[in-house]
Amino acid sequence: MTRSRQAFATPALMLLLAALPRSVQAAGEATDLNMANTAWMLTSTVLVLFMTIPGLALFYSGLVRSKNALSLLMQCFAITCVVSIAWAGIAYSLAFEDGAAFHAWIGGLGRALMSGIEVGTVKGSIPETVFAMFQMTFAIITPALVVGAFAERMKFPAVLLFSLFWLLLVYVPLCHWVWGGGWLQQRGVMDFAGGIVVHVNAGVAALVAALVLGRRSGFPHTPMLPHNLPMTVAGACMLWVGWFGFNAGSALAADGTAGMAMLVTHLGAATGSLIWMLCEWLRYGKPSVLGIVTGMVAGLGSITPASGFVGPLGAVAIGGLAGVVCFIATNFMKRTLAVDDSLDVFPVHGVGGIIGTTLTGVFAASEYGGVGFAEGITMGQQVQTQLIGIGAAIAWCGTVTFLLLKLLDLTVGLRVSHEQETEGLDIGVHNETGYNF
Repeated sequence: MTRSRQAFATPALMLLLAALPRSVQAAGEATDLNMANTAWMLTSTVLVLFMTIPGLALFYSGLVRSKNALSLLMQCFAITCVVSIAWAGIAYSLAFEDGAAFHAWIGGLGRALMSGIEVGTVKGSIPETVFAMFQMTFAIITPALVVGAFAERMKFPAVLLFSLFWLLLVYVPLCHWVWGGGWLQQRGVMDFAGGIVVHVNAGVAALVAALVLGRRSGFPHTPMLPHNLPMTVAGACMLWVGWFGFNAGSALAADGTAGMAMLVTHLGAATGSLIWMLCEWLRYGKPSVLGIVTGMVAGLGSITPASGFVGPLGAVAIGGLAGVVCFIATNFMKRTLAVDDSLDVFPVHGVGGIIGTTLTGVFAASEYGGVGFAEGITMGQQVQTQLIGIGAAIAWCGTVTFLLLKLLDLTVGLRVSHEQETEGLDIGVHNETGYNF
């Protein structure tokens, strides 16, 4: 071989070896670490964190009045910090560690304080550090979604305490039931990336919080329009891009399942956006920017549980139905029921999650391009299992969220004073302003 060919072959061989699983590279090394999967999961983890800060923070901040813009940014940022510490301390272990006798209901404490997790510890084909961090980003965004329901009126200490205890008492058990080997996973519930764990869960908590706190002063008679729609659209774009990590990353591998999850995620978002826009156009005579980005979120939330199980046909059907139903639900709650879920968390995330989780039991069928069901399971049986999962999430989340909010109201109090609400939380709570004109 000539020297020039050797110069080319050496780096090429190194790249080939790097792409191989670690167990192939070093004979006798007891690990299944796959570098390609690890690289993809590192990227997905960053994408999901990007969804909360800055994505969700900007999306929510633009939707509130200017006097409360900083408060939403602050809440999303602070929740990220609080949940991260709690996840590393105990929540990850309770969600994913084997709980022995109580394993159907909750995990154990073997991974508390990240005990036993070292540089070489592997979970599947990726480092457990990466798996724990990836799951942490899901735990961060779920209580951050709930913030939209009580925007502009909850005390900051109550926000922090609610997020912490809601994570431990609501999110962690439900996460374990569905993804940690708990009783819903044992029953065969299909939730690829969080239709139940994230969206139904956050949506129900948001509805309960909106009802317990009550309406903002002046709602529904005083207009409470978004103060900065370009900020909201920027946040929505970040959410759309970050969602590829959310859904495709949930494959936990750089493989065909991740590729299909990415494709159907995009199709669900696009379909939900267009259908919501058309509904608004027909109903009110003009399509709005707020409508099209809200439809995108509805489409993304609805395709999340189905993303690793359905094909393109299922994605378009699920996203399209979510666009219609979530549009109707939003208007019904605001205009008919006058429920002040400030940023429409329940009608978009909650209803979207219910739609997507239910229809996963339909469009996962192989005749619709899905992966099919477990051996011996019919479509009707799978839909029934999906509904059991939804019902369990609603019952657990609704009950515990209500009790937690009532307890916080008796201790630290939930609502800011009337004067602070009128002045705005930016000045009243944080002594800052988002804008100086």
